[in-house]
Amino acid sequence: MDRFQYVGLMAGCLVLTLPLEFVFEARVWRRPRRLLTALGPSFAIFVAWDLWASARGTWSFDERYTLGLELPGGMVVEELLFFLVVPICGLLTLEAVRNVMAGRTRLHRRERLVPA
Repeated sequence: MDRFQYVGLMAGCLVLTLPLEFVFEARVWRRPRRLLTALGPSFAIFVAWDLWASARGTWSFDERYTLGLELPGGMVVEELLFFLVVPICGLLTLEAVRNVMAGRTRLHRRERLVPA
């Protein structure tokens, strides 16, 4: 079970933030081109940095906590997922907060329909 910890954590992050897409209308998943544009630069930089740091021995990953699937350069697949999942969760949170602050959610629209 230990080998699923890292990937399980990434899955948990996605599961916990997915409702933001629907409840608070974050619209992150519904705008894939915009999502890819937002992810691209940071993904490229952090993957390059991770490969460089791993090659230098700055950090490594304990095989007990990973699936054991390595990508070219020795990066574990969970690390690659991290560079996708964490920014997506951040974007979902940011967009949900923006919508709540601006009053642009179904909950806000429903409140306006009900007389006070």
